[in-house]
Amino acid sequence: MKKILSIALLVCLLPGVTCKKKSKPVIAVVPKAQAHIFWQTVHAGAIAAGRELGVEIRWNGPASEIDFTRQINIVDDFINQRVDGIALAPSHGESLVSIVERAAQERIPVTIFDSGIQTEKYVTYVSTDNYKGGVLAAKRMGEILREGGKIAMIGTIPGSVSTTERENGFRNTVQQEFPKLQIAAFQYGMSDRAKGLDVANDIMTAHPDLAGIFCSNESGTVGAVQAAKSKGVAGKIKIVGFDTSPTLIEDLEAGNIDSLVVQNPFRMGYLAVKTLVDYIRGKTPEKRIDTGATVVTAANLKEPAIKELVDPPIQKYLK
Repeated sequence: MKKILSIALLVCLLPGVTCKKKSKPVIAVVPKAQAHIFWQTVHAGAIAAGRELGVEIRWNGPASEIDFTRQINIVDDFINQRVDGIALAPSHGESLVSIVERAAQERIPVTIFDSGIQTEKYVTYVSTDNYKGGVLAAKRMGEILREGGKIAMIGTIPGSVSTTERENGFRNTVQQEFPKLQIAAFQYGMSDRAKGLDVANDIMTAHPDLAGIFCSNESGTVGAVQAAKSKGVAGKIKIVGFDTSPTLIEDLEAGNIDSLVVQNPFRMGYLAVKTLVDYIRGKTPEKRIDTGATVVTAANLKEPAIKELVDPPIQKYLK
């Protein structure tokens, strides 16, 4: 034993070799992307949990939500670093399965957050009940368009479990509960504002009598609002969007957007980390945690709970 320890000590003394022991557990957090306010808020929540629970947070994600390969490589790199846990928001429900199962084989616990995955090899799934979020959006659309009319849907990305659930919840509820509403068009915005703008422009041109649009994420909502403004129909076409940002709140207050179904990404990031820390420390987290969704309108925007939801303390944690 002494000989083994002596060899290890000699290796650590070699130039260029570091044998630094981790001072505290390391939790890697891998979002679908990094640019959107939603992901920045998730990051802030993860940092908040890390500070409170005494763990190091390593944050990395692809630039685009459609770069599945990059996300896989990031998770692979964290596995090779031997982090103590990985919180992952899978960009695609199938493409990330093998890397999550590899982490499980390497005995690195994984919490899935925001969007589901087609494997059970994870500790906890922390997200909005996205189908219910779509239902909330449909009920709002039915409420504001009581006389019916043509509506359109701007989806996010094929294969994204979270946004597909929202789209299904919206579509099914409209068809079952609001027969006066006709879904005249559905196109993907590919989680890109410019693409969302192009798609919304195409839909509005093809359907000049459009009464409303549902968008299943932040970038699609931004694109739809910009298109409505450019065509001079902002406020006339009722837009029910998903997620929030400072510009979307401005458009909500101005009447360019009717309402937003708002998630709680700060809580999502916090719980994604906390469930892993609990697991590492011998606790058994719930397999499914719903972080909630709320319909935000100009009428309830000033309520304290809503203000906290749409204006999370990002800068407090991301300095």
